[in-house]
Amino acid sequence: MSEASQNRPDQPGNPGRPGNPGTDRGTLARDVALYSLARLLLVLVLAVVILYLPRLFGVEIPLLVAALFAVLIALPLSLVVFAPLRRRVNAGIASVDARRRADRADLQSRLRGEDRR
Repeated sequence: MSEASQNRPDQPGNPGRPGNPGTDRGTLARDVALYSLARLLLVLVLAVVILYLPRLFGVEIPLLVAALFAVLIALPLSLVVFAPLRRRVNAGIASVDARRRADRADLQSRLRGEDRR
């Protein structure tokens, strides 16, 4: 096989290229979506707790205040509670970034006429 056919994005031997199932980008997108959803659910749960827990004691808290406090509490709490998921997202970002750098370096060397194998 020639070098040109080896670098085609639609070939199954090229992971991380568009059009291939099971790429790291797909996993990264799933992990980012899962992490974002988990953080939003944490904010929602905290807002409900802040809104309804004081009602047991006869104290009324406005929805906006409960939402603001929920966001402020969820920011540092999500770093601790969802640490494994956050590490997975960071590793995925690093992997995609490293692959992008390698692809760019390969493209630059091919444009200069160098043979990188």
